[in-house]
Amino acid sequence: MLALHGTGVGAGIAIGKARVISKPGDNIARYEVAEDDLNAELKRFKVGVENAIASLISAGEKFEDSIPEEVAALLETHSLILQDPMLQEETVKIIRDKNVNAEYALLIYQKRMQKVFDEIPDPYLSSKSADISQVIQRVQGALIESDESAEQSLNNQPDGAFDGEIIIANDLTPADTIALKKHQISGFLTNLGGPTSHTAILARSLQIPAIVGLHNALNLLRTGDLLIVDGKRGVILAGPDEVSLDAYRRRREKIIHRSQALETLREAESVSLDGQKVNLLSNVELPEEVALSVRQNAEGVGLYRTEFLFMNREELPDEEEQYQVYSEVLKSSDKSVTIRTLDLGADKQVDGGRVSESQGTNPALGLRAIRLCLHDLGLFKPHLRAIFRASVHGKTKLMVPMLSTVEELDQLFILIAEVKQELRAQGCEFDDAIPIGAMIEVPAAAVAADIFAHKLDFLSIGTNDLIQYTLAIDRIDDEVNYLYDPLHPSILRLVKMVIDAGKNANIPVSMCGEMAGEPEFTRVLLALGLREFSMDPASLLEVKQRILMSDIRLLEQALPAIMSEMEPGKLRQKVTALNQ
Repeated sequence: MLALHGTGVGAGIAIGKARVISKPGDNIARYEVAEDDLNAELKRFKVGVENAIASLISAGEKFEDSIPEEVAALLETHSLILQDPMLQEETVKIIRDKNVNAEYALLIYQKRMQKVFDEIPDPYLSSKSADISQVIQRVQGALIESDESAEQSLNNQPDGAFDGEIIIANDLTPADTIALKKHQISGFLTNLGGPTSHTAILARSLQIPAIVGLHNALNLLRTGDLLIVDGKRGVILAGPDEVSLDAYRRRREKIIHRSQALETLREAESVSLDGQKVNLLSNVELPEEVALSVRQNAEGVGLYRTEFLFMNREELPDEEEQYQVYSEVLKSSDKSVTIRTLDLGADKQVDGGRVSESQGTNPALGLRAIRLCLHDLGLFKPHLRAIFRASVHGKTKLMVPMLSTVEELDQLFILIAEVKQELRAQGCEFDDAIPIGAMIEVPAAAVAADIFAHKLDFLSIGTNDLIQYTLAIDRIDDEVNYLYDPLHPSILRLVKMVIDAGKNANIPVSMCGEMAGEPEFTRVLLALGLREFSMDPASLLEVKQRILMSDIRLLEQALPAIMSEMEPGKLRQKVTALNQ
């Protein structure tokens, strides 16, 4: 029996036979194209792009009745990337300059872009390189007629041909994942991807057990191997014995019953056993994802990330384009939407020359987020104007990332006053009373939270960066990410410090980091005083269930023993005991 470990992204357990699917990748052949044949090769490339776009449109139409909205959004994203002039122009330039075939030119471009994304420390943004890789592989697949993409291989089989099987691939596109649902496949495994990659998002939305980031899965597993896939723990057992099979079958039945029970909580109000109301909100990146938030009965959007509108394009979005997108987001929800201002920086380059190409010694500690925005008012002012103009279309909150000094806050207020004055002079309608808040993700801001709380309307704890900065570790660095610990005593103390500051100033405090969406941390956060959680919509029902089964008064009584514990192991045991 062989055990493999990756990143589990889809809850549940799958048991079935493996089906390995080959896809275009690094094994792309290179051949020289003669000068006389360059025009023909360029035309071939153009046709390949057109065929790739057509296949995306076809995939959406083929499953129009059953396609999830988030999958449709990703298909649209891939189509837009394929139509990006930069992708096409750079590939054409490589074909001409190097006299190489279109497939290999695409591979060169893909590796260049991968290098750029690898230097982005934010794991969510870094994972977006998968979108570019996948559309390139789609064009390569269209150019190499003898190779089938995963989607083609799946769709060329009759319905049900792969029922119960577990797909293994280098990576999967949105269209591939739709085909997985069509064939009622048990689960999937990929070499690429991470917990915040779009593949992970699709796995959760389709409720398919899945593991990503296996790196060598294609080399170690073969078609026909009997597999157990534990999507929660990220464990794969190949060739399991009968004892293991029986154990996992029993666990699978329990998971199925539990999932069915969770669905009954969708309309339930999030109230603890002792009658305390807890607000559950969602984190979204794309306008289309607001619909999923509404379906899950979230009480609003606690974090809408705006920087994705600025990434992977030659020209920055102007004020009007931003206004249209933010308006769409606000119109999609009848509840409040917290819009986070740009979290771009030296580590998240945008084209058009608006962000310095110098990344500094440590980009994560450099000119980013509110620092960058206040440094470049030509970037920030249209951004604020667009948000304020859009505020007439819904309940809007404005949140500033990476705040670390009161001076930054004072500058922000001056700029907001200027924007409001300009909009009034121009006759533009806007909400003059938009609540202004800040993400507390820098240790200095957490320590001084009481100062910020008296100047702001709300606070939101960004645990991803707060933990990373406090513990001085890069959570995506395999050599040190074992130190990434949300239950480290320093983290619990900082979180409590922020929550207490909010209470004393009589303003709400939420948490929008990944810690908020992990049920194992729900009760300790309730004990710390947190009453507003914002998370991936797919995590909402599990967290709600934990709240409904919690007596917060009893949890608060257990808190002093947890906060005074000096031994990390014993501290974790005490937190675990809260969940029993």
